[in-house]
Amino acid sequence: MDGLDRMWATWRQDYVSGETGEISRASEGKCVLCSVLDLRASYPEQLVYTGESAAVILNAYPYNTGHVMVLPYEHVADFDDLNPTTRLEMFDLVVRTIGAIQTSYTPDGVNMGANIGRGAGAGIPDHLHVHVLPRWDGDTNFMTTVGGVRVLPETLDSTLERLRSAFD
Repeated sequence: MDGLDRMWATWRQDYVSGETGEISRASEGKCVLCSVLDLRASYPEQLVYTGESAAVILNAYPYNTGHVMVLPYEHVADFDDLNPTTRLEMFDLVVRTIGAIQTSYTPDGVNMGANIGRGAGAGIPDHLHVHVLPRWDGDTNFMTTVGGVRVLPETLDSTLERLRSAFD
């Protein structure tokens, strides 16, 4: 029909149907991103940079070494819900983050994007955030596909120090 092979991933059904606790956590008033931002002194190990109305934090479950998120302090779901000042600061931080990643890791490319809404893949759909992560030619391997495991060559502590120093 369309020339594509199909891989049936039935283990994803709970996620797609919204039956897991991970997806609904934000809508139940337990937003993990707000927790990190509200308790900044308690979570310094995740904060790369804090601005006036937005911050850069490490992704606790990174796709790649250097994977961070830029997010507003305000708990909003969409860019339209942000005031213009916060929106400007967020995009300034995205640009600065890309520079920090390029300086720190010298990647072959950088992915930047936001999953707006559950249907777009947002694990925390109620708190807007922009992912920024370095990419290298050939950085995918069989471990993710076959073993269901990400192989990261650097600890989160090392990533934090590297990126913090690039923001200075």
